[in-house]
Amino acid sequence: MKLNLFICLKLFCIGVAFLQVNEARAEAFEFENVVKMAQKNAQVPYQNKALSLPPQLAHLTPEQYSDIRFKRERGAWFGQNLPFEIQLYHPGGLFNHSVQIYDIVDDEVKLIPYDSDDFDFGKNPVSEHILNEKLGYAGFRLHYPLNRNDYFDELISFLGASYFRALAKGQNYGLSARGLAINTAENVVEEFPVFTKFWLKRPDKDAKNIKMWALLDSESVTGAYQFDIAPKNDETSIRVNAVLFARKDIAKLGVAPLTSMFLYGENTKSAFDDYRPEVHDSDGLLVINGNGEKIWRPLDNSKHLRLSSFVDDNPKGFGLMQRDRNPRDYLDPEAMYEKRPSVWIEPLENWGKGKVQLAELPSISETNDNVVAYWVPDEPIKAGGTYRFNYILHWQDEDTLMPELAKITATHSGKGGDGLEGEYLANKRKFVIDFSNFGDMNFEEEIKNGNIWADISNRAGVVSNVRLLYTPAIHGASLYFDFEPNTDITELRLLLRNKAENNRVISEVWSYQLWQ
Repeated sequence: MKLNLFICLKLFCIGVAFLQVNEARAEAFEFENVVKMAQKNAQVPYQNKALSLPPQLAHLTPEQYSDIRFKRERGAWFGQNLPFEIQLYHPGGLFNHSVQIYDIVDDEVKLIPYDSDDFDFGKNPVSEHILNEKLGYAGFRLHYPLNRNDYFDELISFLGASYFRALAKGQNYGLSARGLAINTAENVVEEFPVFTKFWLKRPDKDAKNIKMWALLDSESVTGAYQFDIAPKNDETSIRVNAVLFARKDIAKLGVAPLTSMFLYGENTKSAFDDYRPEVHDSDGLLVINGNGEKIWRPLDNSKHLRLSSFVDDNPKGFGLMQRDRNPRDYLDPEAMYEKRPSVWIEPLENWGKGKVQLAELPSISETNDNVVAYWVPDEPIKAGGTYRFNYILHWQDEDTLMPELAKITATHSGKGGDGLEGEYLANKRKFVIDFSNFGDMNFEEEIKNGNIWADISNRAGVVSNVRLLYTPAIHGASLYFDFEPNTDITELRLLLRNKAENNRVISEVWSYQLWQ
């Protein structure tokens, strides 16, 4: 009887252990794990965990830092016959934060440990004795065969604060996205939240997308992020689910921020003595507001900080775009600005009232990012509050939004007047706006019949010499006009209408800020 009882107890214990193992396996790592971590972190004061790098690493120039290369064969997913590979960044130079990177394999979470043998330090005189596990990794990038089945291109890179950038097929790196922006372009010190931990779910062998999570931390806020990354034929989409916990009141929260570079273009090039016609990663801000207006704001590089706000309720989306894809407009076969991505932000829920804000900083160098665009909610961000945002970033070449409207393809600007006998007026500006043809619209015929006209408005100034012409070279229309402002800062706005169709709007809205 005792033996039977012993056997029963043993079988019972084995059964309990079996259930416990099954339960442990069933408890897969998910987004809620990161949400709980972020919520817990918000209850304690922020600690700046920037590394105190040894001089051999701390003083690296950008060129020297780029000479530190990860050895592909050392990657955790290399040689596993997987559609994605992971490669790591070493701390150094501007990148002085260490992040923890976890590999999730069959629901088992494994920290990828630091190993200096993962890197080739190139010509940098880095001594082995300064390299230890306390350095960790500065970030990572994912590789995927975007352009050829036999080559793993860079797909997305996370490096520095909460910055990341991605690519679609045929593109080169350009603008960057961020997890969050705080107090950008304000009279207080801007805060740069940092991704401190990443969890990457190892993909199946036939996977077409990849899922990962990140933990964000800063003085004012903590956050949990889920990224669903899907490279496709015409774009790379990144679905972002973010849950934020405010440590402090935040004066201005920038949601889904994009950071880019605009040095000069057709509308503003006289300040640069350069053989290249244009230099920029993006040439305009695109917004579709809650009323269904599609607004195009050409970027500029003026002598002063410019802050433009597009007040809205439930926006349909916004983005920084690179519309000019003609290599002849850049003449730079090394930078290849014609291959820089456009990024469109698509909210997946009602974001309520707020504004899309565009900050343009003066710059004299193409190495500096000087353009930032983001959504600012009207809802106050209060200490102890929880805030959620769900959206998709579309990394693409061209937007296909509202194809029933003519696109604005270029904005040219120069001295006003007709130029007869040298008659140019310094206090006037001449603008030429190019519109693409679209659908079954016959611009040439409609303009000839006088059906298309320009609806132009401004807050302070005089518009004159308005002409709308069909331009065979662009297979579209060009609108010419002079503008004489009577204030230092003026907002201009125009669109095309078809009076044969009850003045129906047939183009995007051109929005421009002119500084004297």
